[in-house]
Amino acid sequence: MPRIESTAARLAKLGFADGARAAQLVRQADPRLDDLLESLVDAADPDLALVSLTRLAERDPAVLDALRADDGLRTRLLAVLGVSDALGEHLVRHPGDLARLARPDQDDPRDELLRAVGADPAAPEPAAAGKDVLTALRVAYRGRLMHLAARDLTGEATPQEVMAELSDLAGAALEAALAVARTEVDASDVSLAVIGMGKCGARELNYISDVDVIFVAEPREGADETKALRTATRLAQAMMRACTATTSEGALWEVDAGLRPEGRSGPLVRTLASHLAYYRRWAKTWEFQALLKARPVAGDLALGESYVQAVNDLVWTAATREHFVEDVQAMRRRVEAHVSAEGERQLKLGPGGLRDIEFAVQLLQLVHGRLDPLLRRRATLPALAALARGGYVGRDDARGLAEAYAFLRRVEHLLQLHRLRRTHIVPTAEADLRRLGRALGMHADPVGEFTARWRRHAMEARRLHEKLFYRPLLQAVSRLRESEARLSTAAAADRLEALGYLDPNGALRHIAALTSGVSRRAAIQRTLLPVMLGWFADTPDPDAALLGFRQVSDKLGATPWYLRLLRDETAVAARMARVLGTSRYATGLLMHAPEAVAMLGSDEELAVRSPESLAGEAAAAGSRYVADGDPESAVAAVRALRRRELFRTAVADLSGLIDIETVGCALSALNDVTLQAALDAALRKAGDVTSFAIIAMGRLGGMECSYASDADVMFAHRPRPGVAEREATDAAFAVANELRRLLSLPAPDPPLLIDPDLRPEGRQGPLVRTLASYRAYYARWSSPWESQALLRARFSAGDAELGAEFTAMADELRYPQDGLPDDAVREIRRLKARMEAERLPRGADPALHTKLGPGGLSDVEWVAQLLQLRHAGTLPSLRTTRTLDALRAAVAEELLAPADEAVLAEAWRFVSRVRDALMLVKGRPGDSVPRDAGERRLIAQTLGYPPDGSEDFLDDYRRVTRRARQVVERVFYGG
Repeated sequence: MPRIESTAARLAKLGFADGARAAQLVRQADPRLDDLLESLVDAADPDLALVSLTRLAERDPAVLDALRADDGLRTRLLAVLGVSDALGEHLVRHPGDLARLARPDQDDPRDELLRAVGADPAAPEPAAAGKDVLTALRVAYRGRLMHLAARDLTGEATPQEVMAELSDLAGAALEAALAVARTEVDASDVSLAVIGMGKCGARELNYISDVDVIFVAEPREGADETKALRTATRLAQAMMRACTATTSEGALWEVDAGLRPEGRSGPLVRTLASHLAYYRRWAKTWEFQALLKARPVAGDLALGESYVQAVNDLVWTAATREHFVEDVQAMRRRVEAHVSAEGERQLKLGPGGLRDIEFAVQLLQLVHGRLDPLLRRRATLPALAALARGGYVGRDDARGLAEAYAFLRRVEHLLQLHRLRRTHIVPTAEADLRRLGRALGMHADPVGEFTARWRRHAMEARRLHEKLFYRPLLQAVSRLRESEARLSTAAAADRLEALGYLDPNGALRHIAALTSGVSRRAAIQRTLLPVMLGWFADTPDPDAALLGFRQVSDKLGATPWYLRLLRDETAVAARMARVLGTSRYATGLLMHAPEAVAMLGSDEELAVRSPESLAGEAAAAGSRYVADGDPESAVAAVRALRRRELFRTAVADLSGLIDIETVGCALSALNDVTLQAALDAALRKAGDVTSFAIIAMGRLGGMECSYASDADVMFAHRPRPGVAEREATDAAFAVANELRRLLSLPAPDPPLLIDPDLRPEGRQGPLVRTLASYRAYYARWSSPWESQALLRARFSAGDAELGAEFTAMADELRYPQDGLPDDAVREIRRLKARMEAERLPRGADPALHTKLGPGGLSDVEWVAQLLQLRHAGTLPSLRTTRTLDALRAAVAEELLAPADEAVLAEAWRFVSRVRDALMLVKGRPGDSVPRDAGERRLIAQTLGYPPDGSEDFLDDYRRVTRRARQVVERVFYGG
């Protein structure tokens, strides 16, 4: 027992993780194994290597003598056993394959695998012969794989050589599988070529990966094409089964033909002419990106070469296609959608992963390869080197990207070798990390060193991915390091156009203005712009984003905190790019309040402020000027506050932090505060002769303002005690006009236009009335539409007591105790029908008009208002100025079916969002969904649709409003 303990201690010191278990294995194995322990310690996982070696020695005791006699054999075998449990199992089952590791060179893989299935390698179309050919194919394949892994793990083969040989081995296996298939299918009437795609086609395959293929066939002379294609399909299916079928030696790998035209729903095999017809008419950009890798790997290689040559002409013109940018963005979304919850540990799809590098390189090839044939390489690293030689990527960037790619591929190979399973997830177990680190030559602190190096490479790859498209653009216009080849101005413009910029020459001028020179400001911009340009390209309008960025930078560039904030706070820069490329309205606000950039850093900064805090700040901002008798400056200060808060609300809206109801409340409360501040200034000028109240109407009264809303109001006043009514009325009239003047003065801020046309007698009636005058008018002359308008009336600003008295008076009209007479209901319905017929603007498409169109805002609001007029007199829950609250109350009172409320509310929210999006995107109000496809695309993207989702948006709009109109016909018109 002491001897076992001492051996365990010695083995633990040597580097075995489980010294006791290792000592037990040594004791049970050949006693002479002890002298090989020093060699085992050099393995990536000495414990794993020892387990496999003892099992192998138990199966064939001569193994240990062979290892002692051949240093090269010992080094290769222990390197394999220390990494791959699966290949250790293979050797235990097939100890004869150990001899492979003693031979540095092997026969051609195609010849060996064909012979393994009993086929003649020299035959034009080899066919298998013999029994159990699938098992034989797998044994031979894994023997070759083991030999390659040994050369890989001992550094005898470079990563590029390993990937190329793995691809050739896969091609050889496909050829052998095709030979097996020929024993099942008589294919004398057809020629079949197997086109390798993806990593197989590019000769950069992993140890374990799906093998992507496309099948192309041609009937032999005199054969019927339809029959020949059926034969070729059966042959291809049999070949795929030969690779994927499970035997006592398992399967090889999946053969994936999903990259073929029409994907899995399309025919498995096509003729060359059929392929070309599809690609010319129907193919998307991602399909041409996939064809970058196409290479004949098995079957009729001459036919395969004809296929590749024919599609190459199409591949290298893909960047000129109409929907190139949208397709590229869709590709990126698909990649991101497939990232699992373990995305941060994903070598392939995670941030800074292999797909980041491959995608960037392939996109640059598509953009520039049509004019530069030297870029037409299948494999990633050769393509990256060509991009660097041509000046499309900086040399340092290309070197960093290549190093990251090689490292990540080596890690991927080590992960897959362990169990011969398809995986891309970096493990979390310390033992697995230790094995990876040691296999990569890290012995001092394998876990820590590996983790740090992996993170560093991933971060560098992500950084370079983000700037890869854009750094050369700066070289084309700026004074950068002359040691790097520059992209020509024409090539830079081509790249910008391919990435979505509609005016690439204008974009280059903006870039030049921002980055030229030797100032600190220009230096920081050169650091910022590569990433910013990428973010701009991801927005609906990259040109507007870049222009806006230049304008803001021109205003704030000399401010010390501005560029430092963008450089150091990624969230600020990213959100700013999104805002500038989405909303001309928000960009305009930012132009005149550029210091508002500082609020973009966090969601908390964008939270809607309470009316109380806004009122306090507005009062403080204007009070000093009011006291000095300067009402213009007082209102200007409040309008500047309003501008800043409009920007806060717009950014929160664009960022999805608030919903449409919250937007309406925030804008309405902001308008209330602005009206109060302007009223304070106007009253100070008029003197204290009358109390004054502003009654909000329309959308302002309903707390449903949009960005384009005017302030619908009525003015009420009450003379102070001892003041003659005529004098008080003149003063109130002066106050109302001064209020309107102050809020409409020319200024860089969005105006708040006062619309008093809902007052009694409309534009012909007095601008201001006393409460008694309002009461007298409504008692004698009021019509149903005026009672309906009063449903939105609420106190907004001024004398709160007077406002409360006004709303109490309005309650008598808008909430009649006996409900609404039938003739009044009929009149309201007639009025609604006439409004639909007469008020729609000339030339407008009724189906796309957000306010007056079927299922639009007016439809939903009139349903709610009719229910209120008929029932609010006896049901207090209906007494609200807000549309959705009224509908919810109607459901609670069982006046409206929940399903109908859901349909109406969905339409109101959707249409309201569209109206707000029109203002946000275009910077000017609009009531109709744009007919122009470009404008409609911008609106759709602002609402969260993908770049190619314009038609989906239009379909959704029509569907939502159509369903709402059906409810309106039934509930409002009684249909």
